[in-house]
Amino acid sequence: MSLRDSINAALKEAMKSGDKRRVSTLRLMNSAIKDKDINSRSDGHDSALTPDAGLSELFSKMVKQRHESIAVYEQGGRPELAEAEREEIAIIQGFMPKQLSDDEAKAAVAAAIKTVGAASIKDMGKVMAELKAKYTGQMDMAKAGGIVKSLLG
Repeated sequence: MSLRDSINAALKEAMKSGDKRRVSTLRLMNSAIKDKDINSRSDGHDSALTPDAGLSELFSKMVKQRHESIAVYEQGGRPELAEAEREEIAIIQGFMPKQLSDDEAKAAVAAAIKTVGAASIKDMGKVMAELKAKYTGQMDMAKAGGIVKSLLG
């Protein structure tokens, strides 16, 4: 079963059980997928998102947006809205690959450095491209960039 089919099946189940938060979040996910499909077609790409890698990247962006919203809501004294965002994050992450731990991320970065033969910070782009190709959706690329800098710098 593809990731899209899993989301649709989960949406049907949430509708049957009356879980309003889950229904709205899954609908947001479907909407984001369709929006990305439409944008990729209008940009001249003949295919939509790649089956699971593109979706994981899209979901990572959705999670990042919600983390930013949580910070804003907490600063504004709206803990109930921050909690709603946390619930949405949990639902979205249920459809994402398992995130690498800090130690696993460091090992992955070290392996990528070795694979591309990076010797200095000038090779950071090559390392990041390798990481994106292998670990999209499994690690935060901003954190990975910091690890790359520390290992190459």
